[in-house]
Amino acid sequence: MNNLKVNEVLDAKGLACPMPIVKTKKVMNTLEAGQVLEVVATDRGSKADLKAWAESTGHQFLGTVEEGDVLKHYLRKSSNDEINEKKYPHVTNNEGLESKLKAKENIVVLDVREAAEYAFHHIPNAISIPLGELEERLSELKKEDEIFVVCRTGNRSDLAAQKLVENGFTHVINVVPGMSQWTGKKTGI
Repeated sequence: MNNLKVNEVLDAKGLACPMPIVKTKKVMNTLEAGQVLEVVATDRGSKADLKAWAESTGHQFLGTVEEGDVLKHYLRKSSNDEINEKKYPHVTNNEGLESKLKAKENIVVLDVREAAEYAFHHIPNAISIPLGELEERLSELKKEDEIFVVCRTGNRSDLAAQKLVENGFTHVINVVPGMSQWTGKKTGI
């Protein structure tokens, strides 16, 4: 892969979600249509995050090359004149989810963070399906359930909510800002 021609290289090593996406978005805005960006990262979740972000914005996710602990992601800027990043419209805040949980309403909390993030602290009874595994594990969820999707900041959960709706789920709510500011009950290691 050393002969792969790229127009720009972004060093996102040591950064965690959502920073690789934030920095990628900034660099993509400077590229011309058709140009290729290499994002060098160490965050294991960046593969699923960047792939989902590229799909939601219309850019092309070309793939990832792993070199030890380093991930090299390749994205091609879309040739569309106007790219609008889709945002999932059905959103609640942390307090909204917490009140539903306290009222013991019949809801599903879907945590789309990486397994390690989930292990250390999560909402009790939340289902853990990392964003990168969501497509293959959709059968573990019921399309008619009311599903509240959480991640660390609301970015991955936004992408997951869009993916669920695209696959026929009808009652999906993105929780913002998510676990980074969650003050309700938590459990974990």
